[in-house]
Amino acid sequence: MKRILLACSAGMSTSMVVSKMKKAADALGEEQEYYIYAIPEGAIEEELQAHHDEVVVIMLGPQVRFAKRATEKRAAPYGIPVDVMDVKLYGTADGEKLLEKALQLASQRQ
Repeated sequence: MKRILLACSAGMSTSMVVSKMKKAADALGEEQEYYIYAIPEGAIEEELQAHHDEVVVIMLGPQVRFAKRATEKRAAPYGIPVDVMDVKLYGTADGEKLLEKALQLASQRQ
């Protein structure tokens, strides 16, 4: 299963976004293919060690945008793209557009 990893400050504020993205994936018939979940930004290294072969994209919450460069360095050896979620899409929990962006980034995985 391919993993779409969302990371925020505590992993809790992103749970609504995860729920909306799962709903959007279900509508596209992609829910069975992708495991969408959230973790705290500080747990990314550990998550990559455990699942780097399954993670297809890392999307950071706007509140942890400061961690983008460090996350890109962690993900680079695995060819995993990293981006910060658009603050407006995150704030409105627009699962469809965030999923669309995640899938677009995932297609760039090396």
